[in-house]
Amino acid sequence: MSRFRHFRLLISAGALFALLVGLIGSVAPFSPTAHAATNGAGPFDGSVTANPVFQPAGGMTDAVFNCQTNRGPQFIVCYSPQQIRQAYHIDRLLDAGITGKGRTIVIVDAFQDPFVQQELAAFDTVFGLPAPVFNQIAPDGLTPFDPTNPSQTGFAGEIALDVQWAHAVAPDAKIDLVLAKTNNNVDLVSAIKFAVDHNLGDVISQSFGENESCFGNALLKQLHGIYAQATRKHITIFASSGDQGAAQRTCDGNSWTQAASAPASDPLVTAVGATELFAAPDCNAAHPCPAVHPTPGTYDHEIALNEAPGLFTPGNFSTGGGFSVLFKRPEFQEDVRGIPAGHRGLPDISYSGSINHGVVVACGTCAGGANPAFFIFGGTSVGSPNWAGLIALGDQMAGHRLGFINNTLYQIGRFDADDLHDITVGNNSVQEPDSTGTLVSVAGFNTQKGWDAATGLGTPKVNQLIPLLVALKSDRDDEDAAARFVMN
Repeated sequence: MSRFRHFRLLISAGALFALLVGLIGSVAPFSPTAHAATNGAGPFDGSVTANPVFQPAGGMTDAVFNCQTNRGPQFIVCYSPQQIRQAYHIDRLLDAGITGKGRTIVIVDAFQDPFVQQELAAFDTVFGLPAPVFNQIAPDGLTPFDPTNPSQTGFAGEIALDVQWAHAVAPDAKIDLVLAKTNNNVDLVSAIKFAVDHNLGDVISQSFGENESCFGNALLKQLHGIYAQATRKHITIFASSGDQGAAQRTCDGNSWTQAASAPASDPLVTAVGATELFAAPDCNAAHPCPAVHPTPGTYDHEIALNEAPGLFTPGNFSTGGGFSVLFKRPEFQEDVRGIPAGHRGLPDISYSGSINHGVVVACGTCAGGANPAFFIFGGTSVGSPNWAGLIALGDQMAGHRLGFINNTLYQIGRFDADDLHDITVGNNSVQEPDSTGTLVSVAGFNTQKGWDAATGLGTPKVNQLIPLLVALKSDRDDEDAAARFVMN
């Protein structure tokens, strides 16, 4: 018998893996125009679907979920906000009063999550977080929620993840959730434009994407112009790099090819990849701590996210990365080893995002009703809202928006690399099922010292990296970047 028992269901590029307290899974619906099909690729239909795979995991004792206790190789591991804060040293800024106060995080998603308020309240109660100022904005109208529509339930799970974990990192920041009326590219671009035109917040998080060559050049140029406007307003922009490694769906939806994901490939965006984080477990009455035990969440090591086919998903579940064919290599990457002339490389940075070492999220839709239950989520979708929270901390520390950070990140990567965890184990080569269910191999990229096309510059040592970003960042970067970076 395999280690994990699966209920085999439809899974698309934005697959939702959700498990109740007593169940385990991951949410990573990252493709606004992905292609739905049994066991993998299929005819292009301009939408993403998400369907659950269930795995028993255990309940909660003394406010600690059993998956946090790391009870052995037959159990999947999860992390609370407190563990993630400890692992990346976010807690040191929070303890110093840097909590995101006075800053606003904008999260762009599609459709809606009808239970988002209840989920956020449950998450805050369990983990002892303050309630944030939270707004929902649907500039083109709020689409009525259809619980039978897998695209809508997938994005509902994404919304739960994005809102709760941006809040977990920056607990006193305001959160504006901007909802596109559908998950079509044109509607997502409209929602992003609204957020930028109305200058809603200091940082924008986007946990979606697709093969940049399928996005449509005209629409991608329009989006690049919106990002240039945001950069001139000193708004920081994040996007997840995808969860199928170096692979993206072909534009007919039938197979897979080596490609970069948009909007993460835009050089005005900070592209976020994923790692598998190994950190100290928590303890509870059923699984007490040994006499000598590090603080829960204490960092041990990370590897590139790449979970094998059949473990949680039909294909690999892996950190997205590669090289753009539409955007030229930006100046901030010109002297970076491994990035060819004429091609923007991604991701820029990474964050914890595996399913086997995932983060805990309250999700009502995942449980099939209004009462939130707790699930484990993974994917590069975790990294984008978490990094948005980190920059909200930096904005508070600076007393102004940090804006476009890529120049400064790469400067730090060259000269102050000890402020990042450099990931040097793993790759993002994958096998993904095509429209016939046959696994298609797509060669990816190995991690290496310094930047690589699997994990970028690495993951943050927050107490060192954020103050350094504040100290080194120049507003001139924003105007220069908005003017210089162009499409091929």
